[in-house]
Amino acid sequence: MKLLSDILYKVSLKSVSGKMDLPVMDIQFDSRKVTASSLFVALVGSASNGHDFIPQVLLNGVKMVICETMPTVLESDVTYVQVADSSEALGTMASNFYDNPSSKITLVGVTGTNGKTTTVTLLFDLFRELGYSCGMLSTVHNKINDTVLASTHTTPDAVSIQRLLAEMLAKGCTHCFMEVSSHAAVQRRIAGLDFKGALFTNITHDHLDYHKTFDEYIKAKKIFFDGLGKNAFALINVDDKRARVMLQNTKASKHTFSLKTIADYKASIISNTIHGLELDIEGRSVWFKLIGDFNAYNLLGVYGAAALLGEDKDEVLTVLSTLSSAKGRFDQVMSNAGNITAIIDYAHTPDALENVLSTIQSIRQGNEKVITVVGCGGNRDSAKRPIMAAIACKFSDQVIITSDNPRDEDPMDIIQQMQEGIKITDRRKVLVIADRKEAIKTATTLSSVGDIILIAGKGHENYQEIKGVKYPFDDKEIVKEMYDLLGK
Repeated sequence: MKLLSDILYKVSLKSVSGKMDLPVMDIQFDSRKVTASSLFVALVGSASNGHDFIPQVLLNGVKMVICETMPTVLESDVTYVQVADSSEALGTMASNFYDNPSSKITLVGVTGTNGKTTTVTLLFDLFRELGYSCGMLSTVHNKINDTVLASTHTTPDAVSIQRLLAEMLAKGCTHCFMEVSSHAAVQRRIAGLDFKGALFTNITHDHLDYHKTFDEYIKAKKIFFDGLGKNAFALINVDDKRARVMLQNTKASKHTFSLKTIADYKASIISNTIHGLELDIEGRSVWFKLIGDFNAYNLLGVYGAAALLGEDKDEVLTVLSTLSSAKGRFDQVMSNAGNITAIIDYAHTPDALENVLSTIQSIRQGNEKVITVVGCGGNRDSAKRPIMAAIACKFSDQVIITSDNPRDEDPMDIIQQMQEGIKITDRRKVLVIADRKEAIKTATTLSSVGDIILIAGKGHENYQEIKGVKYPFDDKEIVKEMYDLLGK
């Protein structure tokens, strides 16, 4: 148990009304979850304002409130603490509540539009193989060593992060690798965290429904690097033309990796096939199970981060050569006869889709067809929809436009916006099948020996979200079912 005064250590206070020696049993920002011993934090969000729920939590017995704006009427038996930014304060308070776990564990964050999940998963698997106890916070799932925990966001809320880190420490973890989303940076979910390192993969068109402009999206990523301490490292993919802006104001030591230019960690691609990658990394020729130029960057970033964490480079490469990619990232499913390849990939941005399809084009060997099944999520950045369709047409012999996670939108409205990106000359090779299962079945039906089917957009997800309901749906399991059904 901690007192409110302990919880507020290092929080910038504007004013206080009431006692500071009250015991805090938990920290809540969801008014529905408070108890009489909770510290309630009123967050100002894009959808709701926690200040509107202060009267409700007081009726539930709450005696401690953190807010940005003091209520007009102050209850005499309630302590009100005014702060400049309640989201920022929440991270610091959560860290104090859980005894500042990030200062006791080697915490490395990975940010970028694409490659976060693969990079974090590779780091986690690498360090586990090197003999460490590790934790992971990712889009696919959270892990504490071999224990898998459900993941609902790319980056959890500030209280959950601190709780998970504390749990990792209790289970003996020495390292944690986590994805850092742009939303998390803007919403200050990473406040109060002591990162030992940060890795930047790339930045391309995404999340403009939230950030509004590309410049704001870049600034969101930069927040992460600006907040690093002098004892941390910042490692960037210098082949991305916007990467260097991440280093402009950081106090961390600055490091780079590249496939194309001079960098601290340099590699080149020797061969790239359906079976894997051969890379020359700092004069060492190594074969990896992962496929594609984008995975060459992921592997090189992981190699650089491991080296900066003090690991032996040869041992790192030896272990990396045995590892596979994250679930739903260029995840191959062979037909029962072994002559048709389906690839399940999370590619849900124009750049990611182009990367995957370019890789498929580079490894195809003859006259095999490339059949792409693709959709776009609802309630998300709509500007990328026609671009995604255009890219699919450019790199595919057959395109089936379908539903992704339509959420609250009409799937046909999303599909219509995608169709706006299709050239007249490409219309002949495009089918529209809104039912995703039927779309995958059709792709499998159209395929023949040697063909490659790309099922893009959902990757690891085992659901399809429609009108607020998540229905069971797994692209990988569906394609296996279709292979069996069609006898392929």
